[in-house]
Amino acid sequence: MRNLVIYDMDKTITRKATYSAFLLHMARTKAPWRLVFIPVSAVFGCAYLLRLLSRERLKEYNQMLFLGRSAKPQPISGAINSYADKVLGNNCMAQARAQIAHDKAEGCTILMATASYELYAQAIGSKIGCDDVLGTKLKLDNLGHILADIDGDNCYGEAKLVRIQQWLSEHGGAESWNILRCYSDHVSDTPMLELAREPVAVNPHAPLKAMAEQRGWRIALWS
Repeated sequence: MRNLVIYDMDKTITRKATYSAFLLHMARTKAPWRLVFIPVSAVFGCAYLLRLLSRERLKEYNQMLFLGRSAKPQPISGAINSYADKVLGNNCMAQARAQIAHDKAEGCTILMATASYELYAQAIGSKIGCDDVLGTKLKLDNLGHILADIDGDNCYGEAKLVRIQQWLSEHGGAESWNILRCYSDHVSDTPMLELAREPVAVNPHAPLKAMAEQRGWRIALWS
């Protein structure tokens, strides 16, 4: 059996969430005039908090505001790469990077599973040593342009578990893998954490901290 370690990304590897910062980076880099939509994005955020918008629709609407209804992959690839460099430069926790390096040195396969878009999470994951990245996918049109439409489910909670199970099936089957550890900061990742021999709550918010203490899961405080 091969050893597998799974990491969440936002607030597990990174100090802060990456999604809004990604969209703002793309707007500043590719179309600064789109920054005028920041107040509109705030309205959408309020609608989400009031449960008038789903998490998926919130993502799609914000992408439409700051990246456009569709985008050609090649012209934005440089901005995605520069954003990944920016995340590594000022938003990655040193202890997370050290743990990933340790896991790889032990011969483990590193899988990152995040609700953030694969569009940019793959660039971040490859730079920090992940072997593969699962994230929220975006639809493409028949010309290969990236659309502001989520393809399938937002990779969050139970949907993230389904994506991991699909990945295991595509890579030899679950019986081929020994899931040593899973790392996350958020209780929504309970289904993922329960896959591991050792679930690790990283800088957990209160609900996950309480669950970790109740179940005897390790709590890691990283910076």
